[in-house]
Amino acid sequence: MLLTKTIMEITKKKDFIEIEFTGKSNSQIFDTTSKEEAKSIGLQADVKPIIVSVGNEMVLKGFDKSLEGKELNKKYSVHLKPEEAFGPRNPQLIKTLPIKVFKEKNIQPMPGMTFNMDNHIAKILSVSGGRIITDFNNPLAGKEIEYDFIIKRKITDDKEKINALQDFFFKQKFEFEIKGKKVIFKKQEIKPLIEMMKQKFKDMTGFEFEVEEKKEEKSEKKKEKVEEKK
Repeated sequence: MLLTKTIMEITKKKDFIEIEFTGKSNSQIFDTTSKEEAKSIGLQADVKPIIVSVGNEMVLKGFDKSLEGKELNKKYSVHLKPEEAFGPRNPQLIKTLPIKVFKEKNIQPMPGMTFNMDNHIAKILSVSGGRIITDFNNPLAGKEIEYDFIIKRKITDDKEKINALQDFFFKQKFEFEIKGKKVIFKKQEIKPLIEMMKQKFKDMTGFEFEVEEKKEEKSEKKKEKVEEKK
């Protein structure tokens, strides 16, 4: 009788993987891509597994490290100290603000209230006359957290990888085509984003990223070449 050896598929750095996870702090869920877990806490959002590139910090650094060398479709858990997660609490982020700051934003400050200021979530600790003591630390700073996760599959299709990068970094998808080792986007409006991210994307995928030239730009380059020959 012939025995066949099953080769386990193991994740490695730069692999694109689809992952389902649930993050907990003090046994309380703070993030999940599992429909079952979302339902258990009454979350109505349409959650689903996400695609990330291993070793490229598309998730928390400590969590990212744990994704390498794992088998597919196997349950794992990782426990993270604050330094590996959302960092320690920073006393300098406890600030006293004048009440006029809140009045200008039509906010009636109350202890325990959270609000968004300059793209930072802050929590009001106390209200005393015209002085509001506010905490700008991440709510999970200083806390140990745990992730339960399953790596569902490896992504091998290049278009799916590129769309995953768009979902993560751009929060929307732009039309593109792959020519050889180049990814060429159609719309000029994305050019600043591509210029900013192209080296990182190349490191992650091995592809050059660029935006299709306008007809005017092409004709100008042809003129320059003709003049150079003269």
